[in-house]
Amino acid sequence: MDDTNVKDILRANGFTFKKGLGQNFITDRNLLSDLVEKAGVTKDDIVVEIGCGAGTLTRALCAAAKYVYAFEVDERLKPVLARTLSGIDNCEVIFRDFLKVRMDVFEKDMPDYDVVANLPYYITTPLIMQVYEYSKKCRSISVTVQEDVAKRLSAAPGTAEYGAITAQLGLRADVTIIKNIKRDMFFPRPGVDSCFVKINMREPLKVADEEMYKKCVKAAFAQRRKTLENNLMQAFSLSRDIAKGVISECGFAVDIRGEKLSPKDFCTLADAMIKQA
Repeated sequence: MDDTNVKDILRANGFTFKKGLGQNFITDRNLLSDLVEKAGVTKDDIVVEIGCGAGTLTRALCAAAKYVYAFEVDERLKPVLARTLSGIDNCEVIFRDFLKVRMDVFEKDMPDYDVVANLPYYITTPLIMQVYEYSKKCRSISVTVQEDVAKRLSAAPGTAEYGAITAQLGLRADVTIIKNIKRDMFFPRPGVDSCFVKINMREPLKVADEEMYKKCVKAAFAQRRKTLENNLMQAFSLSRDIAKGVISECGFAVDIRGEKLSPKDFCTLADAMIKQA
């Protein structure tokens, strides 16, 4: 099925794009195949796709994977998907908002799986964090995201793009930009370029309390222009002397800011903060 056929099917079914749903489809078969290959999908893999749209990526995934669970929130796409996925028997389309899915229920009888998706931009961060925080069986998340978001997800400590989500993901995952995608590769054309990002889940860094890790990350980036000392004082109601003591115990510079801390540094900080609880 080529680009023209997909667009003809959309028109034939009277489909109109809803900007609020972030519907920007990829129809180029070469690009779709490349994304599936870069995601590392094989015939042994179960794939979960979120926001399957017109089913173009779904078809490419089905050609490479053992089975695909494709989620879509827009039920107007049912007749479109009936056409674009015709003849495919290793796919289940689930018309449901994935953000409302309970991960423990969904994963109860599921084997390990990988998420591969051309994500609607408006759900990028909540979707990634839902899978990251609550999944017990997801091995990797390979998704298209806005270029600026990709830079934040994969940023190094001390850079302008490095932020709370970068540090949070760094506890249990490694993030890599694996392909840049120009905006004219989408239909309709969005206003920004995109990147295909892979988030590989791994064993977490060693830290005594993951909840304290999250609290420290949140505190450190609460006000980026403030020093870590001031942010710790405000977030944890610490005296200046205690905040200075924690930072000194960690071996950090007294005037350090949160954006300079690596995920390993945040583990050190979290372990030191546990003693203050």
